[in-house]
Amino acid sequence: MAFAAGGALVEACLLTVLAPAARPLAPQVTALPPLAVFHDLRWLFGYNRSWYGFVLAYAGLMLARAAISMVMIRLAWPHHLPALTWGRTFVRCVVFTVVASILLSPVVTLLFGVSLLPFSWPYLAAIPVMLLIMIPLAHSGMLGSWWRTLPPLRAVGWVLASFVVLSAAAAAIGSLATPAALAVCALVGLVNARAWYGVAAAVSREALPAHDPRARRRHLHWPVLPAPVSPLAAAVALALLVGATRLIFVVAGTTPLAGGPAAVPTKAAIMAASSVPEDSRNPGKLTSAVLVIPGFGSSCCYPSESRNLIGPSALVRPFSYAGLGAGGRPLPYGLDATDLPLSVLGDRIAQQVWKLHRETGRPVDIVAESEGTLGVYAMLARHPDVPVRSVVLLSPIVDPGQAGEADRAAAPDGSGDPVSGDALAQLVKVAGALSPFGSSGAQRLIGSVRSDGAAYAAAAVKNGQKIRWLAVVPLADAVTLPVCDLPGNVIVVSALHGSLLGDYGVDRMAHRFLAHEDVAGTQQLRDTAQVIAAAAAAWRMPVLGSSSTSCTK
Repeated sequence: MAFAAGGALVEACLLTVLAPAARPLAPQVTALPPLAVFHDLRWLFGYNRSWYGFVLAYAGLMLARAAISMVMIRLAWPHHLPALTWGRTFVRCVVFTVVASILLSPVVTLLFGVSLLPFSWPYLAAIPVMLLIMIPLAHSGMLGSWWRTLPPLRAVGWVLASFVVLSAAAAAIGSLATPAALAVCALVGLVNARAWYGVAAAVSREALPAHDPRARRRHLHWPVLPAPVSPLAAAVALALLVGATRLIFVVAGTTPLAGGPAAVPTKAAIMAASSVPEDSRNPGKLTSAVLVIPGFGSSCCYPSESRNLIGPSALVRPFSYAGLGAGGRPLPYGLDATDLPLSVLGDRIAQQVWKLHRETGRPVDIVAESEGTLGVYAMLARHPDVPVRSVVLLSPIVDPGQAGEADRAAAPDGSGDPVSGDALAQLVKVAGALSPFGSSGAQRLIGSVRSDGAAYAAAAVKNGQKIRWLAVVPLADAVTLPVCDLPGNVIVVSALHGSLLGDYGVDRMAHRFLAHEDVAGTQQLRDTAQVIAAAAAAWRMPVLGSSSTSCTK
């Protein structure tokens, strides 16, 4: 109990000084091995600098984790049973830690991608898969036969219960002052100790012969097989991750970032949608022109029936990721056209904003979803003088490029790209191969967000101080929001990421905002989103510094 609580408290104190925003991760340092290895890998993947540094850090972390596990196993082992030897226990812990780290590394890579491009779909796919990988590893390498058998159900129960407790603790730590947060970390350390004892009791009971009276009553006894049953069962979860990725594309229509229809419209439809009739000088309450920017995987053009909900169709124009053609009309584009560097995307938005401004003689409002919000950041960073009056962000990407900003600060010449970046590139290729976009996936977009996303977002805040802003956040995206009170211009709605543009209620909300009418959300949804964000921080990449930059913007 002292070792588990003290270890959690020591890390919490260190993070309070060095990285307060990462303090919700502190109790995991003495958690059960599957959860603790996941804690270590996120620190390793997020902030290493080279292959050489990665290998050294990996070896050090694996040995340190094995040593902690060895001590915890010896302390938690039932006293009425023969004591385990130090040497064999340490070797088992080393093997278990390495195997668990290999199996969990794709999930950590996916979460590294979420830290670059924060939206909910990858996070919601990663966490269930993480738990599925951990379930076959719940016996934590306590016995030599751990790799040839499945864990006792009680051990699985302790792992899942620990996951719930650590999530709740993160939600509490994110809203408490430092003394209270440190007390919570120590208290969760005691819960970790109880979980260790519970797993040790369950594993040792399963290891005894059935006729041994100390075995008590067992609900299930898994056979010991001459095969790596436990690692293979965990590897099946990785296959489920691949299947889940494909399912996301099927369910979402095109992609998790989708913000528009999948089919490429005809040339006649594009010309009709982009035309500005002579009666455009009679806009009703709307006193500006509107440029509508869908998200990744969309196609030009935004449906005219939905455009009418935002404002008079004469003043609402679709944005084209392919740019403008002859006569200034938006060009049709396919599914792969949205994989653009942010600099190119920002320039094309600025070009179409100026074109619409010249045609109508009015300031321009922007309604952007998902990737479109990244383009708005880039436009304001690169073209601060664009005639934009108001911006409505639907499913906004908040705090893009967090890990990329740290990488660039450490190695401006790009020589220090972390191993996690290479792993993410391979994962993007796999996901792209499963999607309608081919193996290239969204590599150009992700690479650009990694290098420029954070800088563009910061510049957009500075250059857009005179612009009216409204952000409509789907509740599902709460898992990627910063841990802080949401600003007053943020509205939370019950929806999934990328599903807001074209929704009747959201389009009417955008219209009211652009017409300077009152727009209000539900306080209960805001409160729920803040709790979810705090709890989800326990399983995201650690944030360096005092807090997310979005908490003050």
